[in-house]
Amino acid sequence: MKKVILFLSMTLSATAAQWRMHIIDNTSRGADGVRLMDINKDGLPDIASGWEEGGVVRFYLHPGPKKAKQPWPHTEVGKVKSPEDAVFTDLDGDGAYDVVSCCEGRTRTVYFHWSPANDEQNEILPWRTKAVPATTGKQSWMFALPLQVDGDGIDLVLGSKGDEASIGWLQSPKNPRDIKAWKYHSWYKAGWIMSLISCDMDHDGDLDVLASDRRSKTPGILWLENPGTKAMKTDPSLKWNVHRIGAIREEVMFITISKNNVIHAAVRPNHIHVLQPNGDPRQPWKEQIITYPADRYGTAKAARADDLDGDGQIEIAVSCEAANGAKSGVFYLKQNKGKWFDYDIGGPEGLKYDRIELLDLDGDGDLDLLTCEERDFNAVLWYENPLK
Repeated sequence: MKKVILFLSMTLSATAAQWRMHIIDNTSRGADGVRLMDINKDGLPDIASGWEEGGVVRFYLHPGPKKAKQPWPHTEVGKVKSPEDAVFTDLDGDGAYDVVSCCEGRTRTVYFHWSPANDEQNEILPWRTKAVPATTGKQSWMFALPLQVDGDGIDLVLGSKGDEASIGWLQSPKNPRDIKAWKYHSWYKAGWIMSLISCDMDHDGDLDVLASDRRSKTPGILWLENPGTKAMKTDPSLKWNVHRIGAIREEVMFITISKNNVIHAAVRPNHIHVLQPNGDPRQPWKEQIITYPADRYGTAKAARADDLDGDGQIEIAVSCEAANGAKSGVFYLKQNKGKWFDYDIGGPEGLKYDRIELLDLDGDGDLDLLTCEERDFNAVLWYENPLK
């Protein structure tokens, strides 16, 4: 595996225009991640998020571009302890989105939050929260990825951390409402799963699972090869083949993958790994390592790439933890003549950020940055791109 290590050129990033911050919600504690889905079919992205210390799971309906800079309306779908992740999915196929939350701490349980629209009598009822028995008290669940595994309904790929950590799938039964009938099958012994992404890694027509394992005996970036729905229906316990592709033995945090299969990974303490396949995706990938200034920014938490300044080139947005003192917790990297330069986004406020989404929230034609901060602002928030 060929690695190219690049160091950032010195730049007066503090003089760059900082992006204006907008609070979506700061009325609980420990906002921990944002997951997107247009649940009301208005063409705008809505947000699911768990509040780890506050013990609540909420979703936020995009209020429209004109109101996006104000706090967004939210619905609390359930109260659970130590929610680490929340994601939309239609568990029972009735056309209404439910929410799945993953909990760590002493809870160690996956919960289903059933939409009130699922009620057979069409009565207006509160959201109903149910623990999934196959997961209760079993692992410190960190991430859920909705995915059709055996072709029957929506299943969930789960990742966890700790002594019993794994990647595996939670199999949907014929009647998804029969919560006791859901079964968990382990694929991979993990250390601390940060990301799970569905992507056709080998271009064979089915969705594989790309993952980042932060801590284990063999940490790094890997993908699990889908053997196909027929094979999984025949043998639900069948394990998926594991392929390791980069950031080997590194503490890799959140990762993203572009449409042309380029992976951007945040790697502690202050590195961004850019990985491209070398022909066969089952072999280690070509890996470029960018080192950013540890004296200006916190430790790497998430990375996502897109064109932020409208010049047709790709920039890399980065979020951080441990952005203490004068350090910034959100910035982006731009390449010019083979050198990388850093530009501040968030300024010195904000300590611990989470995964990133880049999207146009205010309808002005440029990409804004959506994330969470769970210490200083205690908020789901977004930064407004000053380009337009």
